[in-house]
Amino acid sequence: MLQTLINAFKVKDIRRKVLMMLLLLLVFRIGCYIPVPGLDHSVFSELFDSTSENSNAFLTLMSSITGGALANGTLFALGIGPYINASIIMQLLCVGIPPLERLSKQGEEGRKKISQYTRYLTILLAVIQSVGIIVNFANSEGAIQASLFFDQTWLAGLFMTIVYTAGALLVMWLGERITDYGVGNGQSMIIFVGILSTAGQQIVRKVIEMTSDINVIWELIAFIIVCVVLFFAIIYVDLSERKVPVQYAKQIKGRKMYGGQSSVIPIRISGSGVMPLIFAFSIISFPQMLSSLFWPGSAFDDFLTNWFSGSATNVAGRIIYSVVLCLLIFGFSFFYAQMQFNPEDISKSIQQNGGFIQGIRPGKATEAYLKKISNRITLFGAIYLSLVAFIPSLLFAWASYDLVNVFSTTGILIVVSVAMEFEKQLQAQMMMKNYKGFLK
Repeated sequence: MLQTLINAFKVKDIRRKVLMMLLLLLVFRIGCYIPVPGLDHSVFSELFDSTSENSNAFLTLMSSITGGALANGTLFALGIGPYINASIIMQLLCVGIPPLERLSKQGEEGRKKISQYTRYLTILLAVIQSVGIIVNFANSEGAIQASLFFDQTWLAGLFMTIVYTAGALLVMWLGERITDYGVGNGQSMIIFVGILSTAGQQIVRKVIEMTSDINVIWELIAFIIVCVVLFFAIIYVDLSERKVPVQYAKQIKGRKMYGGQSSVIPIRISGSGVMPLIFAFSIISFPQMLSSLFWPGSAFDDFLTNWFSGSATNVAGRIIYSVVLCLLIFGFSFFYAQMQFNPEDISKSIQQNGGFIQGIRPGKATEAYLKKISNRITLFGAIYLSLVAFIPSLLFAWASYDLVNVFSTTGILIVVSVAMEFEKQLQAQMMMKNYKGFLK
């Protein structure tokens, strides 16, 4: 990775793209510290302090993804979350609604229209999340300073809703500009930077604690060891794939002979990436999000906290939460695998190009064979994602309970996936540059 960065900076065009990406990410991080008038940030941050009795588990999780911006009540408090949720919803709708499915298959023009619909949905979700968070903060005495708005609480809430929605749209714009002028996917890089920023803040606090308690250094060493082991394990699985050999028969077209070569169909164990985890956590967190934002402290909120939460004090509640989460991960893993890998289309493509899998007849037999392999690999991928959902938190809690939230269950997978994708993008652009130089 380090050698790839060094080689990339030697190429002027790639160096300019990397510097542009870093500049836009710097703008994002600056926006995470721009305060919003009308909020008492000391009262505001109590909802994100795990040691406070007023803390909110769901909002603490949201804040970790934004790099602490939500905990500070700043301009980019919502982060890239509304856009990511809108993208997931549109992706699901494109599968379930025939007009959107046809639109997604109309090439560049269709993708532009879907992107526009995603932006409109982002605005709607940003407004809903802003209202929910502000209503939740309004229940904390002194959190909203209505005196700055002529003692009208509704006016203060309207102002903050507009500001937070505008901040979410600005983050969306920064992500798109990174995609256009930088390297890699802009939205992924923003999430990547947000998670690393949260991790850095937590680790810095631990380092400061070392001045008063020397035993903290052992907690940091254990945490670093756990991180290294998990990173290597995730990279090992992420690069694993099943290669299905395909043989192409020789074909004579005109005066030329084509085919006669062998190829492979790579099927990755973690081909769906982090998406099943995001889907599962989004679905299972939805009831808790509603209760936390709109009915905090109610009987419904207490029931979810005690009987359907990963941090539930009731052992039965944690077991129920874990079982439901695993079932959702399994379900979304197979759902997303069918979206990414269609055995029927691949079988037809192989047959049309004069190819075959040795020992398997072309047509329906090939389709059934590929489907069986895909289901088996997806099963192992779902088990792997289920382990990723729980083991990191358990190991980090063993290393140091204060560092559990440094990397969330999906955060550690996102960090590794984005870093590997960034390296692949750099290598691809350097290879393209070499080809251009050779042609000249």
